Amino acid sequence: MKAISMKKKELIFKIGMITIMVILAIIALAPFYWSILISFREQEFIYTDRSWFFSHVTFDHYANVFKDVPIVRYFFNTLLLTVVNITTNLLLASMAAYGFEKLPFRGSKVIFKIMMFSMMLPGIATTVPTFLLLRSFPLVGGNDILGQGGTGFIGTFLGVILPGTVGVYGIFFMRQFFIPVGGDYAEAARLDGAGELKIFFRIYLPMVVPALLTLGIFCFQGVWNSYMWPNLVLQGHDDLKVLTMALRDYSIETKFQYGPMMAMSVLMSIPIIIAFCCMQKYFISGVQVGGVKG
Repeated sequence: MKAISMKKKELIFKIGMITIMVILAIIALAPFYWSILISFREQEFIYTDRSWFFSHVTFDHYANVFKDVPIVRYFFNTLLLTVVNITTNLLLASMAAYGFEKLPFRGSKVIFKIMMFSMMLPGIATTVPTFLLLRSFPLVGGNDILGQGGTGFIGTFLGVILPGTVGVYGIFFMRQFFIPVGGDYAEAARLDGAGELKIFFRIYLPMVVPALLTLGIFCFQGVWNSYMWPNLVLQGHDDLKVLTMALRDYSIETKFQYGPMMAMSVLMSIPIIIAFCCMQKYFISGVQVGGVKG
């Protein structure tokens, strides 16, 4: 009887947990579903038809996006910035994490703690100093040796890329995965005459592939959805716009009509959805393992 009672309690608990997860999933997905719904609804029925089913369907909003916005160019601009950001962050963050954990040096712990402290600063606090530094960079963008007379990296893709080349969170995240990996592999490789770069790329890096893919998804989402920094650096350079800037301009152009706005928002979301679906297995395992090791 006790065994049957325990099974009933476990069954009730599982049903309750599944019910809660389903409710939370519906709450999380409802705004995105509503965006898709509005993007396919005729403009004159958006404010009057409040149903949660597809009705008064039209493809005009999507057709107008491709007609009125050079979205392909903005897509490749955003893709370029995203790919570069992911590449630099994965490479530099993993190398820095490997150095802090497997190649400790005098003062490494202090430097790492200072880096961790910098994570407490809100990003907005460093925006103005970073902008001024990039604008006054010597011998770049028409600047003289003192950083005067030109625009520096402002108005270029490098101005967007450089501040995000590597992040402290990425270093911390990757270091968590290097902590449990023993040093026996490296010692054996050193005895065979392998250098540190070979040890890193051939031995340690393949062991943290789930972490790399997880960090890559974080970087992808962050850069793809970034608006404020690209808008500051690329303002006035239409040929260098990214998708978030194009969405802002298109919203103003269409007088903030929900149909066109939602259509472009849905198009912008497709690459992130595809990336997450392809990397979902590694993403979940990476987050779980990182959480346990942290």
